[in-house]
Formats: sequence, structure tokens, C-alpha cells
Amino acid sequence: MAEAKRDYYEVLGVSRDADDATLKKAYRQLAKKYHPDMNPGDAEAERKFKEASEAYAVLSDPDKRRQYDQFGHAAFEGGGAGGAGGFGGFDFSGADFSDIFGDIFGDFFGGGRRGGRTNNGPMKGMNIRKGIRITFEEAVFGCEKEIDIILKDPCEKCHGTGAKPGTSPETCPRCGGKGQVVYTSQSFFGTVQNVQTCPDCHGSGTIIKDKCPDCAGTGYVSNKKTIQVSIPAGIDNGQSVRIRDKGEPGTNGGPRGDLLVEVTVSRHPIFQRQDMNIFSTAPISFAQAALGGDVRIKTVDGEVVYTVKPGTKTDTKVRLRGKGVPSVRNPKVRGDQYVTLVIQTPEKLSQEAKEALKRFDALAGNSLNQPEPEKEKPKKKGFMDKLKETFEERDE
Repeated sequence: MAEAKRDYYEVLGVSRDADDATLKKAYRQLAKKYHPDMNPGDAEAERKFKEASEAYAVLSDPDKRRQYDQFGHAAFEGGGAGGAGGFGGFDFSGADFSDIFGDIFGDFFGGGRRGGRTNNGPMKGMNIRKGIRITFEEAVFGCEKEIDIILKDPCEKCHGTGAKPGTSPETCPRCGGKGQVVYTSQSFFGTVQNVQTCPDCHGSGTIIKDKCPDCAGTGYVSNKKTIQVSIPAGIDNGQSVRIRDKGEPGTNGGPRGDLLVEVTVSRHPIFQRQDMNIFSTAPISFAQAALGGDVRIKTVDGEVVYTVKPGTKTDTKVRLRGKGVPSVRNPKVRGDQYVTLVIQTPEKLSQEAKEALKRFDALAGNSLNQPEPEKEKPKKKGFMDKLKETFEERDE
């Protein structure tokens, strides 16, 4: 008994009111996933590929879709479009697979889409990435740095053509100057054409027979250069500075790429950063915490004087407005610094200091919290003690 066919909309995973673009997108994904070239020897993948192809062939054709919506699979039985023979005898003549399989085979083999744009037009050069390390303060306030990189410049001898002086590049005989070649391959649907970049001219459309001796036919020579980099105030770890037109040269007259300088910010022994705010700790003495007074707190701008309130407890957090990191977009706007006050307990005290602390502790009333000395427990009387007390009472 033949296996019942699945609903075509279910096969493609779309709703019954799906438009052409949705149908094409759904089929393209399934075709790429189950194509026999991507799953050699997998019978189940081949079955699903044929099933999806049959569903798309019907639903992408307005007349066939209308018949299918009205009669279901019965519309194509009895020698019509499909017949009971399954996928093998299905008629795909009404479906347009050219653009879809141009994409699919382009993905498989690195080619382009059929009828697509050639690659011999102006193209921007690749970007160059370079890392640089700066200090915490340099990240906060910005700085100027110099980096050395290797840049390609047009060859002065051949003026960037790559050809030996007195000669010129010639039209590529393989692609005829188009920069692309067409390959044919056999698929389930017959012969399929796909377009790839010409392997001889690499998409330029020209070849160089007599290469320039200075640049070896590349049209460029490499030179070491020193680039000035302006690091903006407020830059954070991992962010990059873009320097225009300092990357790889473009092709076919295209512009140069850019230089991307990625910043690594060194750790600071005191400060920690979160967004535009800075966090730190500041030690204060017990006397300063109890009595209050002025203490000096370190910031990226230098030391500032802060007045501690009497009775301040350890781990009290204070806020220093405008002592954080500037905004990269607006250097006039700065974050804040949050300081945690930590009471320091002295480890080494003179005898005089110890006595003074004891007197202070007593005056502060903390002696009441000292454990009371244990009272001497009465001695338990033995037999002889009781006998002795009895005779003493009689004598009286």
C-alpha cells in the first residue's frame, strides 16, 4: 500500500495563505538542507528533498495551487501532473527553480547567483586590525599613540597595474573579461547552471602575462609606516578606534579599507570601572569614624578632601559627583566615583595606646558588656563535715 502524501503546505512548513516570497524562502531552506549533494547516500534526505520539490512545484504555480486548494492531491492523480507513482513521474515544467538553485549551488561550490552581478567592479579593500594597550588614566582622559603597521601602496614602477613597464594587462581568455565562468552540473531536475568567480583572473577580468618585477604583478608594494592614533577620552576596554583609508587597497579602483585599533585597558591597583562610574575604597581610622573629620580620597583627578560624619560605620559608601569617566560622545559629561569607607584596625599598639583604649572603652560604657567574673561555688559538705556540725550543736 502506497504511503499517503503529506499536505504540501505542511511539507514546506507554511500557512495556506503564504505568499510567493514565503514559499520560495521555505523551499530554499529545505532544498539546501536535504539536497543529495549535501547528503550523499542518504535515502531519507533524498526523499525529503523530492517531497519539498514537488510541494513547491505545485504551490508556486498559480493554476496548480488553485487546483490543489480545491481538490487536494486528487487534482493530479490519474495521469495528470503527478499520478500515483509518487515523485518519480511528477511534472516540474511549471516551476521556476533557476534562481533558487543558483543560490544553492553557489553555496555548495562557492559560485555566485546565475545572472548576478560580476565581481570586476570597484570593491573596497579589507580592514586591518591592530591592538594597543593603554593605562587606566589614558582611557579616562584620552591620549595620543603611535603604532607601526605594514601598508600596501601602489607600485611606482607599474603605477598599480601589475604589468611590466611597456606592457598592459590582457583580457582573460577564460571568462572573456567578465570575471565569472558558468559551470553546469546534473541534478534531480536535469542540467543546472551556476556561476563562479573565474579562477584564472580571480574576478578582475584581466590577466598579466609579463609581471612587474618590483611588485610581482600585484600592483602594490608593502611599506612600514607609523600611524598617529587619537584615543578619545572615556574609551572602554575592547572598544576600537577607526582610522579611515588606512586599510588594504581596494580592487578595480575601489577605496582603501580602514584601520581598526582595538584598545586594551590595563588594570588599576585602586580604581575599578563600570560604564562611566569609578569604584574604589578609602581607609579611615577609628577616631575619624567616631569623631568625624576630613580625610583625603584618591581620584583620577588627584586627591580630594571629604568630610566624614561622626559615627560613620565601616563599609559606608559615599558619592563623589563628576569624578568618574567622561562620555565618549560628550567629554563634558562625566560619571561619578563611589567610595567605600573602611575603618582600619591598628595591629601594633604601644602600651600607652592600649591603656588609653581601655580607658576609652570604660568611659564609653563598653565595660558593661564585659563578662562578669565567676563567683566561687560553695563547697559541697561531706559526711564528716555534717557529723562535726552535729557535735558542735550539742556542745552549745
